[in-house]
Parts: sequence; structure tokens; C-alpha cells
Amino acid sequence: MQRDELNAETAKIRWQELQRFFANGSTIYVSPELDLIDVAMEICRDNKAKIEQWMSDQSVGQVSDDQAIEWLEADATVWSLVVKPWVLVQPLKDQ
Repeated sequence: MQRDELNAETAKIRWQELQRFFANGSTIYVSPELDLIDVAMEICRDNKAKIEQWMSDQSVGQVSDDQAIEWLEADATVWSLVVKPWVLVQPLKDQ
């Protein structure tokens, strides 16, 4: 996928609406310090080294139970982007 295509697929969505994806383990947290599109591009390119680096510094990884509960209780809205089979989610910077 091209960067422009991925960018067009991003959306703000309430975390509550992503619960079923969280329940089946397909939601991936992306730190607000990273560019959501850059992360999606590296996943599409299967750049294991970069993804492992982000995972080791905890900038990218599965959404934790604690994070999911916090977002649910706060009725948070997140940026989302589907990169099958994953749903990338990134907290809005103002939350």
C-alpha cells in the first residue's frame, strides 16, 4: 500500500467500538510519539527489524488489558487504521 492510500484509511473512532477487535487480540497500540502511517507502512513492508525495535521500546505492541480498561472508562477516541489482520490504534495526543 502507498502512504496516501493508508492515510485515506485512517479514522477517529471511539475505543468502545473496537472492543471486539481487542477481544480477539488484533488491536495494536501505537505510541503517540510515532507516526501511525509510518508504522503501518513498516508493517506492510514486513520490516521485522523496525517493528521489533518499536516493540522492545514499547512504542508498538498489543493493547494491554489496563490500557483497554482505561480507554473504555474514559470513553476515549483513538486514531485507527486497519492493516489486516491488525487494527492499529493510537491515542489522540490531547487525551
